[in-house]
Amino acid sequence: MSATAAERFLRDAAEKSADLVHREIIRRGMESYDAAHLKGRARIKDWEAARRKCQEIKREAVNHLDRYLLQFEEKVIAHGGHVFWAADSAEACAYITALAQRHNVRTVVKSKSMVTEEINLSHALEKIGVKVWETDLGEFIVQLRNEPPYHIVTPAMHLNRRQISELFHQKLGEAVEGDDPAKLVALARRKLREAFFSAEMGISGANFLVADSGVIAISTNEGNGRLCTSVPRIHVAVTGIEKVIPRLEDLATLWPVLATSGTGQGITTYGTLIGGPRRPGEADGPEEFHVVLVDNGRSGLLADAEQREVLHCIRCGACLNICPVFRHIGGHSYGTIYPGPIGSVLTPHLRGPEFQHLSYASSLCGACTSVCPVKIDLHHHLLHNRRNFVEDRGGGTPKPGEKWRFRLWRYAMQRPRVYAVGGWLMRRSLRVLYGLGLAGTVFDPMRAWNRRRAPVPLPKKSFRDLWKSELTAEDTKDAKVTRIDGV
Repeated sequence: MSATAAERFLRDAAEKSADLVHREIIRRGMESYDAAHLKGRARIKDWEAARRKCQEIKREAVNHLDRYLLQFEEKVIAHGGHVFWAADSAEACAYITALAQRHNVRTVVKSKSMVTEEINLSHALEKIGVKVWETDLGEFIVQLRNEPPYHIVTPAMHLNRRQISELFHQKLGEAVEGDDPAKLVALARRKLREAFFSAEMGISGANFLVADSGVIAISTNEGNGRLCTSVPRIHVAVTGIEKVIPRLEDLATLWPVLATSGTGQGITTYGTLIGGPRRPGEADGPEEFHVVLVDNGRSGLLADAEQREVLHCIRCGACLNICPVFRHIGGHSYGTIYPGPIGSVLTPHLRGPEFQHLSYASSLCGACTSVCPVKIDLHHHLLHNRRNFVEDRGGGTPKPGEKWRFRLWRYAMQRPRVYAVGGWLMRRSLRVLYGLGLAGTVFDPMRAWNRRRAPVPLPKKSFRDLWKSELTAEDTKDAKVTRIDGV
């Protein structure tokens, strides 16, 4: 019997959290990101005002998604492009594979795109005999390893230079002396340059779809994105329907905020606007330009007024970087293309209730919400998903003894004296148990915690007693002041 998604998650999370090499690589990467992010935010005069503006832009776009998408489609067609509306992954892949077969495409170069990973486009193209090259360096590395991206922004952040050097030697047949990054990049560039100039089709994603101009906006830090979109004779942009924004001027806020949240940069190295195929007199660009608008469950989320704002996400990865759970278990443990807090919220809506367990992969500390550049209330939506999970199970199937334990808890909470006596008994019982060395055994009511940790230190006084002591001290202090003042 194959393991469920929840069982695989628990297994992989346990393995990754125990992998000290992996943990050290991620720790260093996150420390570097934290420093860059703080420095990047300092370059923006009012960071919170910028976040509010981005939130307003995305709220306007998502709340009027139909109007702006139709406006975008109209403009793209007017520029000589084609727009295809894909209800799901199957329709999107069918359209692109049919296009490839119609034009006798043998080689495809892909710029970094999370949506193409979501719909498993590379596999669909390979099934019809098309060679697919991932050209973003991180994506190229994980493609060679035959694994999905580890992170939304930095797909290979879980690997160090030595591991990449060994991978290149094994897969590309060339040894790199040492692990010099410049030499590793040069080797990848030589291999990919051949693909760029032999590919008949280039595929990209889109960071934003600009409704009033009919252009797609792409942010990249490598030149591969522009080569994918300008050298092959066909360019296909695959994007989620939620990526639309109302106006070209909105990029003046969104682009620097995206760069700062994603990598700490003031702006990404390449900001590219593409509005159609090559026109007469132009030196480069594709002969055909296609935009595939992918729904794949997004309309259902749009219809949910309580959780619609999840579609505001601009895929910066900031919530992954700050999340203490992601930092320990890594991206692959989630078993989904979108890991971390945003993935835990989004994936159950896109892939069904099988992934509702991800909503529990969170401490609910709220750090993700505090860094989100479009102010998505992520930890609140994690609670929404937990609620949905329980409702989908018909209210949930209580564990043995769960009902009477909650009834006992309710009884005590409604009677302060009973609650106080219960706390007194529990503290003394635990003190005896720990004194006998029974922490973490079946006799320990705290065994779920104490099985792998030192026992929680037991206070001499309850919080109620401490609170009474503080109030008494304050009353005594006030009384002394009153006597001194003679009032």
